Amino acid sequence: MRSIAFYIASRYLLAQKGSTAVTFITWLAVGAMTVAVTAMFVIISVFSGLEDINKDMISNLHADLTIKSTAGKTLQDLQKINTVLKNNKEISSFSKIIEEKVYINYNGKGDIAYLRGVDSAYTKVNPINQDVFYGAYPSFQYSNEVLMENSLDNRLSIPVESTGDYATLFMPKPGTGIINKEEDIYNKKDILITGVFPGKGQMDNYIISPIELTEDLLNLPKKSAYQIVIKLKNAENADSVKQNLLRSLGKNIEIKTKEEENAAFWKMINTEKLFIYLIFALVIFITTFNLAGAIIILQLDKKEQAKSLISLGFSFAYLRRIYFYTGVLIVSSGIISGLILGTLLCYFQLYTGVFKATESLPFPVKIVIKNYFIVSLTAALFGYIISWVFSKISKEYITKS
Repeated sequence: MRSIAFYIASRYLLAQKGSTAVTFITWLAVGAMTVAVTAMFVIISVFSGLEDINKDMISNLHADLTIKSTAGKTLQDLQKINTVLKNNKEISSFSKIIEEKVYINYNGKGDIAYLRGVDSAYTKVNPINQDVFYGAYPSFQYSNEVLMENSLDNRLSIPVESTGDYATLFMPKPGTGIINKEEDIYNKKDILITGVFPGKGQMDNYIISPIELTEDLLNLPKKSAYQIVIKLKNAENADSVKQNLLRSLGKNIEIKTKEEENAAFWKMINTEKLFIYLIFALVIFITTFNLAGAIIILQLDKKEQAKSLISLGFSFAYLRRIYFYTGVLIVSSGIISGLILGTLLCYFQLYTGVFKATESLPFPVKIVIKNYFIVSLTAALFGYIISWVFSKISKEYITKS
């Protein structure tokens, strides 16, 4: 019986209808579903491409793992930590970091910045030297050579690679007592800007310097560190390596993965993704009312045929199944054609880049299998529910004259 109901439903969809209006409304429902599915698939694919671009933009700004102390800023027993890290075969490189806020002044202009002191192995963990677009990464021959974030450098108008132009860093001194002279308030160091890098929203207002400069400004002992950043041979093993290191290093140690360090960034990305999905789910839901209209018009047009089927012994449940299958076929046709059209549009954008986000950057597109399932399930859920609800034709409607 089900196969007969499905056959009759397919004939209702594909065969010539008794009314031109019914034909038009039925295929209008298919077309509306096709457009909605296409739009949702294309937008989600574009968002997947944007997500990859954002990941690439910050990939060189954060390490796979970051070790911090939970008992004060400075890491204790650095010798033990170094030994454990060197003996771990999963670790490719690691680097010590000291980071603090400083006040920077140049020619009467001042600003608050983040000073990140790093050792010479830092670029093996975070290859930020590859992002330098003007000047050069510090040679580490002198402790006052620094790399500066672009927007900070622009605000202060500091010349790059100019040996006659120095900016000054001021670091407040901790302590109590009477202040007798300027040196009692803060430590200060003159710095030379060797290069400029983009902050990309993650490292805005940052200054990268040799770690010796931060040790001097903070009056810290040599070979101190606030953090240790780690590069893994396989970044996918970050969680397991983190657990192994926590067991080996003992108490007063906190280790975060790259995702945990960028929790706010990923929360923003996931929130945007959720809102985009909900908006287009609403579009598909509204589109399904075309489907409801098509089923109702079909019931009106096929009323006499429905009476004939009833007189032949078919039940009302069977008749309702025919209209439900008709709705399912309309939805399925819209989903399949929408995904095909959406895929073609995505490949067209990938190969031509005709649609631009900026003058030089085409909208990125990434075709992901997961997106096919997301779009299909969303459209099918709404479409099948609407088909089931509006297939419930009443007995009185058929039997009354």
